[in-house]
Amino acid sequence: MVAASILNSPHLKNVRLDLRSLHPQVITWRRQIHQYPELGFEETLTAQFIAEKLESWGIDYQANIAKTGIVATIQGDRQRDRPGKVLAIRADMDALPIQEQNDLDYRSQHPGKMHACGHDGHVAIALGTACYLASHRHTFNGTVKIIFQPAEEGPGGAKPMIEAGVLQNPQVDAIIGLHLWQQLPLGTVGVRSGPLMAAVETFRCTVLGRGGHGAIPQQTVDSIVVATQIVNALQTIVARNIDPIDSAVVTVGEFHAGTACNVIADTARLSGTIRYFNPKYADYFHPRLEQLIAGVCGMHGATYDLSYEKFYPPVINDETIADLVRQIAQTVVTETSLPNNLVTPHCQTMGGEDMSYFLQEVPGCYFFLGSANADRGLTFAHHHPQFNIDETALALGMEIFIQCVEKILTGV
Repeated sequence: MVAASILNSPHLKNVRLDLRSLHPQVITWRRQIHQYPELGFEETLTAQFIAEKLESWGIDYQANIAKTGIVATIQGDRQRDRPGKVLAIRADMDALPIQEQNDLDYRSQHPGKMHACGHDGHVAIALGTACYLASHRHTFNGTVKIIFQPAEEGPGGAKPMIEAGVLQNPQVDAIIGLHLWQQLPLGTVGVRSGPLMAAVETFRCTVLGRGGHGAIPQQTVDSIVVATQIVNALQTIVARNIDPIDSAVVTVGEFHAGTACNVIADTARLSGTIRYFNPKYADYFHPRLEQLIAGVCGMHGATYDLSYEKFYPPVINDETIADLVRQIAQTVVTETSLPNNLVTPHCQTMGGEDMSYFLQEVPGCYFFLGSANADRGLTFAHHHPQFNIDETALALGMEIFIQCVEKILTGV
């Protein structure tokens, strides 16, 4: 049952009545999806749920794109004699391999899997938007394509969906998307032009030394000593090679070596991640990292094996569309008496997102929708086993999406 405090929240005063009436149903959809989380490219139940809703509303769609993806197409009726633009709305569907620890009526029914990043809410907002648009085709011109994407958490569903042609037939002119965001309180929207989220690259390195007795080090090449110097050397990439104006991070998150206190390890394994906003560094970190590793290993007589993988490029918003989203958000969340209602550009994060691939193809805006509520204990961060959102945000997300459709496609 949906709490009355959610449905009657003062945060919703600028949400149109039709969406407020739809809000309880959207919450129910979100909770249904939350109960049955699925990992990347396994979202068959979620896709089936989406397809059933789209069919019931008479919305055309294509399924099984990039395995489990769905694209819904909604044609507006307004000014049919004039060709209209095409706006895409993107929502990711996948969950995480996390055991949920929330005590909820709608907690995960799939052991070891959980919607711990808000993607269940993203799907619900997109479904609510589709439901509204299907019954209000007379209010907009052009076409809305709603992209339900698999596998954002990995290995990435955006790129294969693009390769399958989801931005074509009809060709998409602009794209928008949102992420429910626990770093921002309910009633806050984070939107900015330019870089919003970082590129994601990872590396794994095995240092190959020569093991031996801990009391006879002169007969060995100590892989731990070499690997620790590599960790220290890698920190100089950002500190001494990257322009201080450009933010970047090199983090070593794993280090494994040794089997006993009196044995010098012959191998040490480390892995880490690299993040940056500026696309000019897309081909910089890999060769620089290998250069440092090779130098340190050569100095000690060790060798190495390095693997490097690029996941997602940075999320970079179009200035014009970001400005429009900002203007719309200000009408939705700032005209209340509550002091924490803000639209802020101070929302950059070194987290990554494969929405970046869509934004490389067409201009668009990805923004953050505040979903935390300290008064209700809804403050656990993304990917935490007790993550949960204030569902009031679902109605705000729908209102912003609908206004984007109206402004971009019809100019009302």
